[in-house]
Order: sequence, then structure tokens, then C-alpha cells
Amino acid sequence: MQTSDFANPTFEYDHTDPAQFAAGMVRPGKQFGATQTGVSLYELPPGTSNCPYHYEYAEEEWAMPLDGPVTLRDPDGEHVLAPMQLVFFPRGPKGAHQLRNDGDQPVRMLMFGAVTPIAASVYPDSDKIGIWTGDPDADGLFRRASKVEYYTDQPGVDA
Repeated sequence: MQTSDFANPTFEYDHTDPAQFAAGMVRPGKQFGATQTGVSLYELPPGTSNCPYHYEYAEEEWAMPLDGPVTLRDPDGEHVLAPMQLVFFPRGPKGAHQLRNDGDQPVRMLMFGAVTPIAASVYPDSDKIGIWTGDPDADGLFRRASKVEYYTDQPGVDA
């Protein structure tokens, strides 16, 4: 049996993240060989979010602050989640969310849900969409305003 020590984790930080998104993360899924479910433990320093406001088209997600309050932004506004308060984010616009530490101490937060090999995420504040296929050469973030008609630039089709 494999285990992961969430009591004393080693958080990984991406030093290319902007300051407001400089959260630490532990994702043990690969270590366990998980392919269909995922769990992430975040450490949110004061004033940070783990990611921009977004929603998923392929995956449901759950979140739970563990040791301090977290501010949730969702389509209904902003709400403070107390430690151990569980929240669910359905697929689509109704599940839009951003989680932020507005306190003065680091907060740990658990997120979990399905892992879908092909997914799309929408970022309403920046009007972008992310496409995640599992192939880094095909994945990307795109401005939604740049969409084109189905046959645009198709060889042999008159415009």
C-alpha cells in the first residue's frame, strides 16, 4: 500500500507564476498510478489564489480548506469557506470558481475530482479558453474572440 504524507508535505512552487497565483502544490496521483481521479493539496500564502477564475467543461471538482478560511468567488459572488467546509463545482459556467487566501497566514486547501484526458477550461475574466488533450504540442490557451468558421483556411474550400 502506498501513502502520501499530507501532514508534512513538500510543496512545489512554480516560480514563473505571477505573485497573486504563487501557491504551493502537492499532486500525488502519478506516484500512485492514478489515471481517473486526482487530488491536489495547495498551500495558499496570504493574498494568493491557486488559479484564475474559471470553469471546466469535462470535470467536476471539489474543494475544502483544511486549516484556515478561504474566500470563494463563484457566479453568486464571494463567500468565506471555513476550515473543513466542503464545496462542489459542477461542470460548466455554474461551476465557475476561484479560491483565495485573504488572511494573513498560509492556508492549506484540498481539491479533488475526476481527471479527464481531454478537457476544456474557460477563463471568463480574460475571455480565454484552454484546451487540454494530453499532447503538449496540441494543448493551448486561446482568446475566444479569435474563433473562426468551420471551413476557414481549409484547402480547396472557397472563402
